[in-house]
Amino acid sequence: MTQAQPSLEFIPPAYNPLVWQAAKRILPLWLGYNHDIVDVKIDNSTELIRLYEEFQQGKTRFMLAFRHPAVTDPPCIAQLFWNQLPQIAKQQDVKLKSPVHLHFIYDRGIPLWAGDKVGWIISKLGSTPIRRGALDRVGLRSIRDLFVNGDFPMAAAPEGATNGHNEVVSPIEPGIAQFGFWCQEDLIKVGREEAVAIAPLGIRYFYKTAPWQYLEQLLSNLEVDSGFKQTPAETMGLTNGITLSPSQEADLYGRMYALAEYLLSLMEEFYSKFYQQKISTSEGELSSRLPALLDAALKVAEQSFAVKPNGNISDRCRRVEQAAWNRIYREDLDKLTELAPAVRGLADLVASEAELRLWHMRLVETFVSVTGHYVAEKYTVERLADTVLLLWKMVAKLKGESNIKPPYLGKKWVQLTAMPSLQIADYWEQYQNNRRQAVSDMTQDLQQSLEQSILE
Repeated sequence: MTQAQPSLEFIPPAYNPLVWQAAKRILPLWLGYNHDIVDVKIDNSTELIRLYEEFQQGKTRFMLAFRHPAVTDPPCIAQLFWNQLPQIAKQQDVKLKSPVHLHFIYDRGIPLWAGDKVGWIISKLGSTPIRRGALDRVGLRSIRDLFVNGDFPMAAAPEGATNGHNEVVSPIEPGIAQFGFWCQEDLIKVGREEAVAIAPLGIRYFYKTAPWQYLEQLLSNLEVDSGFKQTPAETMGLTNGITLSPSQEADLYGRMYALAEYLLSLMEEFYSKFYQQKISTSEGELSSRLPALLDAALKVAEQSFAVKPNGNISDRCRRVEQAAWNRIYREDLDKLTELAPAVRGLADLVASEAELRLWHMRLVETFVSVTGHYVAEKYTVERLADTVLLLWKMVAKLKGESNIKPPYLGKKWVQLTAMPSLQIADYWEQYQNNRRQAVSDMTQDLQQSLEQSILE
């Protein structure tokens, strides 16, 4: 973004049944063609069917709280609800009225990088946006209204953003629990007696065939593109779908770890040399060095926007993003086209500088959940792929690429796991006495439920 833009307006949810019908038909093909996802499976479907039936009967309002490892999570959940859950319900002698759908809560930034067409489709599917880095009163009012009066249940990702890990749940935000309590309050105010529930949903991706050969090739490409090696390494002779020997496992992991350490050293030097960030380079394990690097990168962005480094990494990222948006999407300038050329030039300069500083925050955002021992503690092809793809994402950023399709690693299937719902009624008395503690307790219970949902 090199030019100042008009202020970011709220995109009202405007469900259109014709758009939903078209999306419902296209979705399975789109998942397979664009994202190599060939199957979506659900464990404990009875829980979701019961909740949805009670919703349609006017007995329950609920919000689906789903894990968020990848950008394909909402489409996979839509595939389940639009095309599969009605058929599964029918097999269980439950008749769900069409359409079986959800009001998704999405980050207002998605249409900025995905495009206006995607923003239009999301709106016409009845989804509602929220700006995470600011007090978005309009967005919050829309969510509260849909939770109480919407034609469909709600759906949101309590982690707030994708983390690129199949088997790591990021610290979840308290907003989901608060929405539940607000919904209960709003129902009581108008004399309605529906129960309110939060429905945790786990999600994991698995490869149909273990892509060992593809992963080795991708690693080889990354080694060269990053400057770690001058020429591609000699092939290890791995074959997709063939279990690795212990020595092959060790060699492949060693190459990945060595590349990660090289990239870490490269970025430590970059931030020390060009941004005067004090980082103890090349000392200690990757797991201890990475947080120091992320902190330094985030400070570069924070200092440029005069944002104080308060809270956890995710909180800091959101505040930096909002500060950048304030400089790009100008609420203080009514008509950009009518500005004097010199004034417009200054506005464009501020916007382009803000976009450059956002690069540092995006880098941090990519690695916010990386621990340094994710693969070592449990060596699976999915965990290795998660990590290599994060390294690919980093190298792509360093190369100046953006919004590019991830490299092909083979066909995947998705496992969704519905966990027992959390009932607001079970926390209501506590909420009446101590609202903050009730929200905290329910958030912790939701965290534990989501973590349980991705265990073997």
